[in-house]
Amino acid sequence: MGRPGTLKHAAPETVRIDGVSHDGRGIAAVDGKKVFVPDVLEGEQVRILRRRRRRNYDEAELLEVLQAASGRSPPRCAVFGTCGGCSLQHVSPPEQRRIKELALRDSLERIGGVVPARWLDPVADERPGGSWNYRRRARLAVKYVSGKSRVLVGFRERSKPFVTDMGRCEILAVPVDGLIEPLSALIGELSIRSRLPQIEVAVADNGVELLMRVLDPPSPADRARLVRFGAEHGVRIALQTGGPEAIERLLPAAPEPVLEYRLPDFDLTLRFEAADFIQVNREVNRRMVSTVVDLLGIGPGVEVLDLFCGLGNFSLALARRGAGVLGVEGEERQVRRARDNARLNGIESCEFVAADLAALSGQEAWLARRRDRLLLDPPRSGAAEVLRYVPAIGAARIAYVSCHPGTLARDVGQLVREAGYTLAAAGILDMFPHTAHVESIAILEKT
Repeated sequence: MGRPGTLKHAAPETVRIDGVSHDGRGIAAVDGKKVFVPDVLEGEQVRILRRRRRRNYDEAELLEVLQAASGRSPPRCAVFGTCGGCSLQHVSPPEQRRIKELALRDSLERIGGVVPARWLDPVADERPGGSWNYRRRARLAVKYVSGKSRVLVGFRERSKPFVTDMGRCEILAVPVDGLIEPLSALIGELSIRSRLPQIEVAVADNGVELLMRVLDPPSPADRARLVRFGAEHGVRIALQTGGPEAIERLLPAAPEPVLEYRLPDFDLTLRFEAADFIQVNREVNRRMVSTVVDLLGIGPGVEVLDLFCGLGNFSLALARRGAGVLGVEGEERQVRRARDNARLNGIESCEFVAADLAALSGQEAWLARRRDRLLLDPPRSGAAEVLRYVPAIGAARIAYVSCHPGTLARDVGQLVREAGYTLAAAGILDMFPHTAHVESIAILEKT
């Protein structure tokens, strides 16, 4: 076996794809060694060129699809294969969901040692065209390339630090999908074009905001150009010079009306700022919230503890169904937003507190009270630090919403083995179509 490194003299090979990995790459077995190939599907026969040798596997470039699988779909994006924003545009949406469910199944069995009693139908936007223009929240990289005398705006290239040279984006929500090239031209005219590294995109139900991170103050002429751009394209423009609080709005100059999104099933309006975390897919978020509330079996008098509650996305919907809810979140700014959203919607049965959920002492007053239901919606790292307190919480049912199947499987396995729960149901949430990102949900019940 050769040493790991770049393969400079490899010859094209014809291989069959035996499976698909968690990150969406195809897997072929060649002379007893795994070879990972991008943009392929299980069962396809393809020509490849091995580019890098690893100790236990090789990485290859796809040259040609000789025999396509039935789930193959023509990519819509002109830079698919270069841009790192998507990895599954060559796969039909139903097949994408099947691949993601297989990834979740594998993680639960291999890492957690558990199998759900029931598999849930995928929570997805299955309306025509629902898998496109869904991304209402994004961070776009910006780079002035002196050699090209132009500014690149977009997502990073696959496995590379470079900004993709792209003219539009098919997954960004309207109208930002068509603003990539105009933004490139705008920033290229600014005096600070090399000092503006990123743009936060927030598409709300009542408007669109572009929050531009600036390392140097813009000139008066820059400010005039930015305001003119916002007016021409019907978007709000803001500048961020430091942390989340260091934001200056250029258009409109006043902070009102703030950004907001609605959860129609619960008659809720939630307000947020462009730098806040919200779920990126509006329709799937609506369906996800309804699904979680239903699966938890919420009704009047039920007491719920919502950990990692953010700005109240789940908490307020649970309260709307009659539950008494305590939401706990680590970011004080999000807690303030959640409290404001409760007041905005006239909800009094929902309280919010700030606590570092990765460093609980066990003496927190809110931990002393037993609850009927527990909702966990942690970051990618999972909820390992709070699991020791779950038995004392005493919830008869737990909903665990996850953005990483590995940490979900780890935590669910621990709850089953050590806390006396069974895995009643599990399924995927198709929050990020055309990417390999797997969002999922698990429902656990006390035995």
